[in-house]
Amino acid sequence: MALKGLARARALYDGRDERARELKAEGRTVVGYLCYFAPPEIMEAAGLVPYRIRGDVRHPVTRADEYVEPYGCPFVRNTFDLAVTGHYDFLDGLVMSHACDSVQRMYGIWTHYKPARWSHMVNVPHTVTEASGRFFRRELGFFRERVEQLAGRPIQDDALHASIACYNRTRELTRELYGLRKSDPPGLSGAEMLEVLIAGTGLPAAEFEELLREVLAEVRARAAGPGAKRARLLFYGCINDDVSLIRLVEECSAHVVMDDTCIGARGMAGTVSDGADPLDGFVQYYFRGFQCPRTYRGTDLSRFDYVVEAAREYGAQGVILYMLSFCDPHKFDLVDVRRHLEEAGLASLVLEDDYTLANVESMRTRIQAFVEMLS
Repeated sequence: MALKGLARARALYDGRDERARELKAEGRTVVGYLCYFAPPEIMEAAGLVPYRIRGDVRHPVTRADEYVEPYGCPFVRNTFDLAVTGHYDFLDGLVMSHACDSVQRMYGIWTHYKPARWSHMVNVPHTVTEASGRFFRRELGFFRERVEQLAGRPIQDDALHASIACYNRTRELTRELYGLRKSDPPGLSGAEMLEVLIAGTGLPAAEFEELLREVLAEVRARAAGPGAKRARLLFYGCINDDVSLIRLVEECSAHVVMDDTCIGARGMAGTVSDGADPLDGFVQYYFRGFQCPRTYRGTDLSRFDYVVEAAREYGAQGVILYMLSFCDPHKFDLVDVRRHLEEAGLASLVLEDDYTLANVESMRTRIQAFVEMLS
């Protein structure tokens, strides 16, 4: 019997690239991308299969040190090590964007030492102005042209509109699933939610939409018991593409009811406006609206209001601030976001990791103490 719902999501999470490899074997062109600033809607509209490149916290970095300094972003180093050891040889193309300096430097190293048959870098401004918006729109136009070259055909406007509509449906369904976590106890755990989202990063949007509908039906049909009273937490910070840390938090008598990470709610907020010129909608959604600390938005602490609002909407009593070693963009914001949370009456705990989970037990002790303080 074919797996459905949460069981299917878990299988896709565990076999993170199996579906992409299957589509590759069927003759499809698979393009790996590292960040949302290269809109996957454009790639799907050309008939390509966008595959979000992930790291693997259980994969020891053995080769990357030959090419990359050890004090760089551990996530980026891990993904490159997977590439040079052959894990991503099934990719036909590679697209990165100037999400941060580590990613930009990695693009040059990756394409030199492990070149795909097609690669592209999307240049993304770091300040939000009218001029930078126009610049990014031109960058997206160039990206569209480059994708057309790989696909060997032009992207038809109706195909792009259909792709945008499909991705918007996945965002709407994801927000519905998040909404089921507002109850006490939540309708699904934080670990289950992350498994679903990570499963979706390796699927075409239509298949992810189908999976989300299955999961929603299953979770809504669950009989919610009273359960033991637990602390409710929001998880904020760097990319988290492995459920181990969320599962650890939930083993410490807490519910992770909301998050603000790029694979989580941060990447699913709102919808792309599908007007006469889709590129304008991408600029608004991915550049102006996407709350990533790599984009400078001034020094006013109100830029973190959305985190406080999410915590209150989901009944979170505290916030875990997850930082990867050497992640400059998030660490530049750390002092300010902690101050803003404190002013809003929200306790916070900073957890730093080197993308190996080597310090799990020390983190467990600190999480337990934090949860007890909130209880």
